[in-house]
Amino acid sequence: MRELLAEGAFHYSTVEHVADRAGVARATLYHHFDSRLELVDAICETFAVNPALVRLRKAIEGRDPDVALAETISNSVRFWSSEDSILSQLYGVVATDPAAANLVERQRADRRGELERLARRLHTAGRLQTGTTERRAVALLLVLTSYETFRELRLAGLSDRELTRTLQETARQLLSSDAA
Repeated sequence: MRELLAEGAFHYSTVEHVADRAGVARATLYHHFDSRLELVDAICETFAVNPALVRLRKAIEGRDPDVALAETISNSVRFWSSEDSILSQLYGVVATDPAAANLVERQRADRRGELERLARRLHTAGRLQTGTTERRAVALLLVLTSYETFRELRLAGLSDRELTRTLQETARQLLSSDAA
């Protein structure tokens, strides 16, 4: 299923295509997954162990909240970049298949929870600009670390390095008490 998503063939594929590609009997695959969306859901579950997401979660708990902010941005870019071929298809499927919306919403809710933890740390450490609430910090972080922002900047021709630097600088300007 991962290969079919990366090839942009999700809309045309069936569970039978996946079974053929995997070299297993259709009945074997149906024993574990009832639909294409269950297969995609299983792929989404693998995101939790993506090294960039593991590092992101650890960074948020690190000692220095400013470093946590920078590393959250860089690991978000690493994650989006490492899964771009899958996510571009998955996010596209949401537009045409409402059942897939739940998969993307789960990913967004997880990201939102991590960013709320980061905003809380920045606030508690006095690292947010005067007048910037945790709620506003979360909203800004959601924009800065979204897949949509990643895609727009990638389409504008920015490399991962340039994209990371741009987003980190923007985060500092919008959030950091040092930038005020």
